Amino acid sequence: MCAKNNCSQNNGQHPTDDERLFFDTHGYLILEQFLSQELVDSLSSCLKRTIQRRQRDGVKGLYRTDDPHPSGATEIKGQNVRIYYILNDDPLFQDLMSYEPLMPYINQLLSPQAHFHASDAIWEVEDQGQKPTWHQDGPWTSRGGYPDLQVTIPIIQLKIGYILNDMSQPGQGNLTIVPGSHKSNIPVQPHQLNNYDSFPGSIQVCGPPGTCVMFHNAIWHTGGRPWTLGNGQRIMLYYAYEQPWMMASPEPVCYTPSFYRGLSDQQKQMFHSFVFELCG
Repeated sequence: MCAKNNCSQNNGQHPTDDERLFFDTHGYLILEQFLSQELVDSLSSCLKRTIQRRQRDGVKGLYRTDDPHPSGATEIKGQNVRIYYILNDDPLFQDLMSYEPLMPYINQLLSPQAHFHASDAIWEVEDQGQKPTWHQDGPWTSRGGYPDLQVTIPIIQLKIGYILNDMSQPGQGNLTIVPGSHKSNIPVQPHQLNNYDSFPGSIQVCGPPGTCVMFHNAIWHTGGRPWTLGNGQRIMLYYAYEQPWMMASPEPVCYTPSFYRGLSDQQKQMFHSFVFELCG
Protein backbone atom coordinates (compact mmCIF):
# COMPACT_ATOMS: atom_id res chain seq x y z
CA MET A 1 0.00 0.00 0.00
CA CYS A 2 1.29 3.44 -0.92
CA ALA A 3 0.55 6.53 1.20
CA LYS A 4 0.42 9.82 -0.68
CA ASN A 5 -0.41 13.33 0.46
CA ASN A 6 -2.82 13.33 3.39
CA CYS A 7 -3.98 16.93 3.62
CA SER A 8 -4.41 19.38 0.77
CA GLN A 9 -2.24 22.49 0.78
CA ASN A 10 -3.93 25.88 0.71
CA ASN A 11 -2.99 29.53 1.07
CA GLY A 12 -4.10 29.73 4.68
CA GLN A 13 -2.31 29.14 7.93
CA HIS A 14 -0.39 25.90 8.44
CA PRO A 15 -0.61 23.45 9.94
CA THR A 16 -4.36 23.45 9.42
CA ASP A 17 -6.70 21.86 11.96
CA ASP A 18 -7.04 18.88 9.62
CA GLU A 19 -3.27 18.49 9.40
CA ARG A 20 -2.82 18.68 13.16
CA LEU A 21 -5.59 16.12 13.71
CA PHE A 22 -4.13 13.79 11.09
CA PHE A 23 -0.64 14.05 12.57
CA ASP A 24 -1.86 13.49 16.11
CA THR A 25 -3.90 10.47 15.03
CA HIS A 26 -1.54 8.83 12.54
CA GLY A 27 1.88 10.17 13.57
CA TYR A 28 2.90 11.55 10.17
CA LEU A 29 2.06 14.03 7.40
CA ILE A 30 2.83 13.89 3.68
CA LEU A 31 2.76 17.25 1.89
CA GLU A 32 3.27 17.37 -1.86
CA GLN A 33 4.74 20.41 -3.67
CA PHE A 34 6.28 21.55 -0.39
CA LEU A 35 9.50 22.40 -2.25
CA SER A 36 9.41 24.15 -5.61
CA GLN A 37 10.86 22.33 -8.61
CA GLU A 38 13.57 24.99 -8.81
CA LEU A 39 14.58 24.32 -5.21
CA VAL A 40 14.47 20.55 -5.77
CA ASP A 41 16.80 20.92 -8.76
CA SER A 42 19.22 23.10 -6.77
CA LEU A 43 19.24 20.73 -3.80
CA SER A 44 19.79 17.73 -6.07
CA SER A 45 22.77 19.43 -7.70
CA CYS A 46 24.18 20.39 -4.30
CA LEU A 47 23.80 16.85 -3.05
CA LYS A 48 25.52 15.38 -6.10
CA ARG A 49 28.46 17.78 -5.71
CA THR A 50 28.68 17.04 -1.98
CA ILE A 51 28.78 13.29 -2.53
CA GLN A 52 31.45 13.65 -5.20
CA ARG A 53 33.58 15.85 -2.91
CA ARG A 54 33.22 13.51 0.05
CA GLN A 55 34.11 10.51 -2.07
CA ARG A 56 37.15 12.37 -3.40
CA ASP A 57 38.27 13.46 0.07
CA GLY A 58 37.65 10.04 1.59
CA VAL A 59 35.40 11.29 4.38
CA LYS A 60 34.43 8.34 6.56
CA GLY A 61 34.32 9.32 10.23
CA LEU A 62 32.74 11.91 12.49
CA TYR A 63 35.09 14.71 13.37
CA ARG A 64 35.50 18.36 14.21
CA THR A 65 38.42 20.27 12.69
CA ASP A 66 39.20 23.69 11.28
CA ASP A 67 38.42 22.34 7.82
CA PRO A 68 36.03 24.85 6.19
CA HIS A 69 33.75 21.93 5.31
CA PRO A 70 33.62 19.63 8.35
CA SER A 71 31.48 16.62 7.60
CA GLY A 72 29.91 13.60 9.16
CA ALA A 73 30.22 10.00 8.09
CA THR A 74 29.98 8.91 4.47
CA GLU A 75 28.62 5.42 3.85
CA ILE A 76 29.15 3.91 0.40
CA LYS A 77 27.53 0.63 -0.63
CA GLY A 78 27.93 -0.05 -4.32
CA GLN A 79 26.34 2.89 -6.11
CA ASN A 80 24.37 3.90 -3.02
CA VAL A 81 25.62 6.65 -0.74
CA ARG A 82 24.41 8.01 2.60
CA ILE A 83 26.02 11.07 4.15
CA TYR A 84 25.61 12.63 7.60
CA TYR A 85 26.04 16.11 9.11
CA ILE A 86 25.38 18.02 5.89
CA LEU A 87 24.67 21.57 7.11
CA ASN A 88 28.11 22.91 6.27
CA ASP A 89 28.51 21.04 2.99
CA ASP A 90 26.59 23.73 1.10
CA PRO A 91 24.88 26.99 2.13
CA LEU A 92 21.64 25.69 0.65
CA PHE A 93 21.60 22.80 3.13
CA GLN A 94 22.06 25.30 5.96
CA ASP A 95 19.25 27.49 4.63
CA LEU A 96 16.90 24.49 4.46
CA MET A 97 17.29 23.98 8.21
CA SER A 98 15.08 27.04 8.79
CA TYR A 99 12.99 26.77 5.60
CA GLU A 100 10.21 29.30 6.10
CA PRO A 101 7.19 27.13 5.12
CA LEU A 102 8.42 24.42 7.51
CA MET A 103 8.76 26.50 10.65
CA PRO A 104 5.02 26.73 11.52
CA TYR A 105 4.85 22.93 11.47
CA ILE A 106 7.91 22.66 13.73
CA ASN A 107 6.54 25.29 16.10
CA GLN A 108 3.09 23.75 16.48
CA LEU A 109 3.75 20.02 16.15
CA LEU A 110 6.92 20.00 18.27
CA SER A 111 7.81 23.25 20.08
CA PRO A 112 8.00 27.02 19.41
CA GLN A 113 11.59 26.83 20.70
CA ALA A 114 12.58 23.65 18.87
CA HIS A 115 16.27 22.93 18.37
CA PHE A 116 18.04 21.36 15.44
CA HIS A 117 18.84 17.68 16.04
CA ALA A 118 20.56 16.09 13.02
CA SER A 119 20.80 15.93 9.22
CA ASP A 120 21.65 13.37 6.58
CA ALA A 121 21.04 12.56 2.92
CA ILE A 122 20.35 9.40 0.93
CA TRP A 123 21.23 8.68 -2.70
CA GLU A 124 20.12 5.16 -3.60
CA VAL A 125 19.92 3.91 -7.18
CA GLU A 126 20.12 0.15 -6.73
CA ASP A 127 18.62 -2.54 -4.55
CA GLN A 128 21.23 -3.83 -2.11
CA GLY A 129 18.94 -6.57 -0.83
CA GLN A 130 19.18 -5.18 2.67
CA LYS A 131 17.11 -6.39 5.58
CA PRO A 132 14.57 -4.08 7.24
CA THR A 133 15.75 -1.78 10.02
CA TRP A 134 12.50 -1.24 11.91
CA HIS A 135 12.98 1.31 14.68
CA GLN A 136 11.65 4.31 16.52
CA ASP A 137 13.80 7.45 16.47
CA GLY A 138 15.94 8.19 19.49
CA PRO A 139 19.32 7.18 20.95
CA TRP A 140 20.48 4.06 19.14
CA THR A 141 20.23 1.17 21.58
CA SER A 142 19.31 -2.48 21.28
CA ARG A 143 15.69 -1.47 21.94
CA GLY A 144 15.69 1.77 19.92
CA GLY A 145 13.74 4.94 20.57
CA TYR A 146 13.08 6.11 24.13
CA PRO A 147 11.84 2.92 25.84
CA ASP A 148 12.07 4.41 29.34
CA LEU A 149 9.34 6.91 28.43
CA GLN A 150 6.71 4.30 27.56
CA VAL A 151 3.72 4.25 27.62
CA THR A 152 3.21 6.16 25.34
CA ILE A 153 6.34 7.96 24.13
CA PRO A 154 5.66 11.71 23.73
CA ILE A 155 6.82 13.78 20.80
CA ILE A 156 10.34 14.87 21.62
CA GLN A 157 11.77 14.71 18.10
CA LEU A 158 10.26 15.49 14.70
CA LYS A 159 11.82 14.02 11.56
CA ILE A 160 11.47 15.84 8.23
CA GLY A 161 12.17 14.10 4.93
CA TYR A 162 12.36 15.84 1.55
CA ILE A 163 11.93 13.70 -1.57
CA LEU A 164 14.12 14.95 -4.43
CA ASN A 165 13.27 12.36 -7.11
CA ASP A 166 10.02 10.88 -8.37
CA MET A 167 8.86 8.45 -5.71
CA SER A 168 5.18 8.52 -6.63
CA GLN A 169 5.36 4.75 -7.07
CA PRO A 170 6.17 2.19 -4.33
CA GLY A 171 8.85 -0.49 -4.57
CA GLN A 172 12.00 1.67 -4.80
CA GLY A 173 13.31 1.69 -1.26
CA ASN A 174 10.45 3.90 -0.06
CA LEU A 175 10.28 4.89 3.58
CA THR A 176 7.81 2.47 5.19
CA ILE A 177 5.84 3.50 8.27
CA VAL A 178 3.16 2.06 10.56
CA PRO A 179 0.44 4.71 10.96
CA GLY A 180 -0.70 5.20 14.54
CA SER A 181 2.10 3.09 16.01
CA HIS A 182 3.34 6.11 18.00
CA LYS A 183 0.34 5.58 20.29
CA SER A 184 0.57 1.82 20.63
CA ASN A 185 1.32 0.26 24.03
CA ILE A 186 1.68 -3.26 22.62
CA PRO A 187 5.32 -4.45 22.75
CA VAL A 188 6.93 -5.17 19.40
CA GLN A 189 8.09 -8.77 19.12
CA PRO A 190 11.62 -9.61 17.91
CA HIS A 191 10.37 -11.53 14.88
CA GLN A 192 8.54 -8.43 13.63
CA LEU A 193 11.86 -6.63 13.16
CA ASN A 194 13.05 -9.15 10.59
CA ASN A 195 10.29 -8.83 8.01
CA TYR A 196 9.02 -5.92 5.94
CA ASP A 197 5.43 -7.15 6.11
CA SER A 198 5.31 -8.05 9.80
CA PHE A 199 3.59 -4.85 10.97
CA PRO A 200 -0.16 -4.80 10.17
CA GLY A 201 -1.15 -1.69 8.25
CA SER A 202 2.37 -0.62 7.23
CA ILE A 203 2.51 1.66 4.19
CA GLN A 204 5.14 2.97 1.81
CA VAL A 205 5.52 6.75 1.59
CA CYS A 206 5.07 7.95 -2.01
CA GLY A 207 5.23 11.35 -3.64
CA PRO A 208 6.65 13.37 -6.54
CA PRO A 209 9.79 15.51 -6.26
CA GLY A 210 9.34 18.25 -3.66
CA THR A 211 7.21 16.13 -1.33
CA CYS A 212 7.80 16.55 2.39
CA VAL A 213 7.11 13.80 4.93
CA MET A 214 7.24 14.55 8.64
CA PHE A 215 6.78 12.00 11.40
CA HIS A 216 6.69 11.50 15.16
CA ASN A 217 9.78 10.03 16.83
CA ALA A 218 7.79 7.07 18.21
CA ILE A 219 6.28 5.89 14.93
CA TRP A 220 7.74 2.56 13.79
CA HIS A 221 9.45 2.89 10.41
CA THR A 222 12.10 1.46 8.11
CA GLY A 223 13.66 2.20 4.75
CA GLY A 224 14.88 0.00 1.94
CA ARG A 225 11.80 -2.10 1.32
CA PRO A 226 12.60 -4.69 -1.43
CA TRP A 227 12.60 -3.00 -4.81
CA THR A 228 10.11 -4.03 -7.46
CA LEU A 229 10.52 -0.95 -9.66
CA GLY A 230 13.29 -1.63 -12.14
CA ASN A 231 14.50 1.95 -12.56
CA GLY A 232 13.69 3.07 -9.04
CA GLN A 233 15.65 5.59 -6.99
CA ARG A 234 15.50 7.09 -3.53
CA ILE A 235 17.09 10.53 -3.23
CA MET A 236 16.17 12.26 0.01
CA LEU A 237 17.29 14.80 2.57
CA TYR A 238 16.49 14.26 6.23
CA TYR A 239 16.41 16.94 8.92
CA ALA A 240 15.41 16.30 12.52
CA TYR A 241 14.42 18.68 15.30
CA GLU A 242 14.11 18.15 19.04
CA GLN A 243 12.74 19.71 22.21
CA PRO A 244 14.84 22.68 23.42
CA TRP A 245 15.69 21.06 26.76
CA MET A 246 17.48 18.08 25.21
CA MET A 247 20.54 17.28 23.14
CA ALA A 248 20.29 13.79 21.67
CA SER A 249 22.78 14.05 18.80
CA PRO A 250 26.50 14.91 18.65
CA GLU A 251 26.07 16.79 15.37
CA PRO A 252 25.60 20.28 16.88
CA VAL A 253 29.06 20.14 18.53
CA CYS A 254 30.83 18.89 15.41
CA TYR A 255 30.80 22.12 13.43
CA THR A 256 33.47 24.82 13.48
CA PRO A 257 33.25 28.27 15.11
CA SER A 258 33.06 29.86 11.66
CA PHE A 259 29.93 27.80 10.92
CA TYR A 260 28.15 29.10 14.01
CA ARG A 261 29.22 32.68 13.39
CA GLY A 262 27.63 32.44 9.94
CA LEU A 263 24.18 31.40 11.17
CA SER A 264 21.24 33.77 10.94
CA ASP A 265 19.67 35.03 14.17
CA GLN A 266 16.76 32.64 13.66
CA GLN A 267 19.09 29.70 13.14
CA LYS A 268 21.13 30.55 16.23
CA GLN A 269 18.00 30.09 18.31
CA MET A 270 17.96 26.45 17.20
CA PHE A 271 21.16 25.60 19.09
CA HIS A 272 22.22 25.57 22.73
CA SER A 273 24.06 28.68 23.84
CA PHE A 274 27.16 26.75 24.89
CA VAL A 275 28.12 26.00 21.28
CA PHE A 276 28.57 29.73 20.73
CA GLU A 277 30.60 30.05 23.92
CA LEU A 278 32.92 27.42 22.48
CA CYS A 279 33.38 29.64 19.43
CA GLY A 280 35.03 32.33 21.53
